[in-house]
Amino acid sequence: MKKYTVCRLCSSCCPVEVEVENNRLVAAERRSLLPPEHRWPCVKLQAAGEIIHSPDRLKKPLIREVGGARGKFREASWDEALDLIAGKFRYFKEQYGPQSVCWLRGMAADWGAPWDYANRLMNAFGSPNTVGNGSVCHVARDIAHVYTYGAMTLPQIKDSRCILVWGKSDPDTNPAAAEAILSARKQGAKLIVIDPIRTKLALMADIWLQVKPGHDGPLAMGMIREIIAAGLYNSDFVREWTVGFAELRKAAEPFTAQKIAADIWLDPAAIGEAARLYATTKPACIIDGNGLDMQLNTFQDTRAVCILRALTGNVDQPGGDLIPQPVLVRNIQLRERLSQDVPPITRDYPLFNSFHPTWGLNAQSCAIDAILDEDPYAIRMLVVQSGNPAVTMTDSNRVRTALEKLEFLVVLDPFMTRTAEFAHVVLPAASCFEKTQLNRSSLRNNLVILQDQVLDWQGESWPDWKITFELGRRLGLERDFPWRTAEEAIDYQLEPSGITVARLRENPAGIEASKTAYRKYRTDGFTTPSGKVEFASEWLREQGHEAVPYLNGWQGNPISFADRSHEFPMIGISGARTGQFTHSQYHTIASLVEREPEGYADFHPEDARKMEIAAGDLLKIETPRGHIHIRARMSEVVHPGSVRIAWCWGGSNPDMNLNNLTDDDARNAVTGTPSNRSFMCRIEKVAGA
Repeated sequence: MKKYTVCRLCSSCCPVEVEVENNRLVAAERRSLLPPEHRWPCVKLQAAGEIIHSPDRLKKPLIREVGGARGKFREASWDEALDLIAGKFRYFKEQYGPQSVCWLRGMAADWGAPWDYANRLMNAFGSPNTVGNGSVCHVARDIAHVYTYGAMTLPQIKDSRCILVWGKSDPDTNPAAAEAILSARKQGAKLIVIDPIRTKLALMADIWLQVKPGHDGPLAMGMIREIIAAGLYNSDFVREWTVGFAELRKAAEPFTAQKIAADIWLDPAAIGEAARLYATTKPACIIDGNGLDMQLNTFQDTRAVCILRALTGNVDQPGGDLIPQPVLVRNIQLRERLSQDVPPITRDYPLFNSFHPTWGLNAQSCAIDAILDEDPYAIRMLVVQSGNPAVTMTDSNRVRTALEKLEFLVVLDPFMTRTAEFAHVVLPAASCFEKTQLNRSSLRNNLVILQDQVLDWQGESWPDWKITFELGRRLGLERDFPWRTAEEAIDYQLEPSGITVARLRENPAGIEASKTAYRKYRTDGFTTPSGKVEFASEWLREQGHEAVPYLNGWQGNPISFADRSHEFPMIGISGARTGQFTHSQYHTIASLVEREPEGYADFHPEDARKMEIAAGDLLKIETPRGHIHIRARMSEVVHPGSVRIAWCWGGSNPDMNLNNLTDDDARNAVTGTPSNRSFMCRIEKVAGA
């Protein structure tokens, strides 16, 4: 039987058609406007049945044996497991206050309704500490968009004449976007790629700028300076719909291509060429990605990239960058229930905490601070939903120390993970094909597509919504969780829009909540304090931050341990998110591991010769935070002086955990983002290996 749903094996939320026989997923194919032979393949989707029906799936709740060692569990019923968890919630609330319990979210359960449900539960319980991973993924860019023109834009790729990809590799991470880029290219669109790595897109680009890791800010300011100096900006749009142009001009003036090029590994002529091509080819769009997220300067770097859109008049234009039209939905998070007397553990990042009505808290490192340092108070109980912080969070040694210190840890996940090994209770979560939900992409723009359940729950696993609702009822929150099905909850949330689950099932391609409209600012303005695009933000200035990116110049080096480069001379780059895996997920799936059986450290041949490193040599890579062992691979995808280290192999081999190397001491002042994308390191061959 063929069914329609949305795949959530990664964050792309691709609409798919699946074939189900006897409650087994036997085939899955991404829906696309292109014929099958021209579609960009997704190996994870090809392996979907193997993932869903893996013998390694958790099928029953697990409880750590009383007095047992870490990782020693016995099977339990849902009633026993949930009653134990609810009892611990009540105990810590009575002894230390509800704020002593924290809910930490990863990306695997998505950022749609499940994020709202977790927030609703914790807010109704009285804890302000529902924390996501947005400080290192997406949300840290979102706030930069919001403080520039009021919302995160959506690139209109297929209709663009010039596509600038900044820190993203859609062929590996978003097949639909990759297809859109290829389609636009066939129609003659120009392609500019900015990335320290020679990605698949870089190979097909008209211009590839191999920027030095962590130095996107000077490049963006240099492009702004080039566009202003050459008079290539949209003067009508700038005059009528922006504020702060004079300050922007002043801030950009020192960033001449000739002055910045050598420091950021680029040719000054190439910087000017890219700026002119982007500014003079209309319409143009920018695809910004996770390469901007995990940097110490993520907020102002992304602000500078956002300003490029507005400076050239490409904001909310067909073929440019669309201001989205959010679906009318109920905010069901119940944040108003929280006491104003108890700050969240992310109190040092007030702008990040409050810039959006439903994004909530995302400075995830604060959870580790509160466990270890007990500041502003101690977190004693932690619920980890669809995340693996023991591997994926910065400075893993510190994270593992925190997990060991916790008095009670609950993990919700379809598979056993390194984090789950520390848990007191592990709850088996259903996969994306076993639950009905709304994804964030269907809440932030006007096309609503249902992720519909196509399989029964495997074993005794439960979907996230059911786990959250049942736990809420056990905590005495029956009135806040009256829904017995996901459909009831979704209908309640969507009621203001007039859209229902039944209608969405009748329209598997999705329902437009409103007709897509462009240039909405002409009648509505921008949702900023001034009603215009803010090159200079007075609100940021009042809060003690630079009103214009780098108004006070480029200061310091954002790469971790840059002050110790004499000891750690190579720039380490956290490796690509490959098509086989999603972060630490799916490393036990045979067909995917066969495609990529091992992670490597990619060296430029020039560096390899100097260091007398050969392909296959076992290396020790070290920073002040720790070390890993990994084999060398020769590759010209990296720039001399840098090494790309495979990402997220720490789940299958702790000795290859890249986050043993990363630093969490220095963080972005607005978003709490650490520099875990780039760091100084030293490398030596392991003798006799």
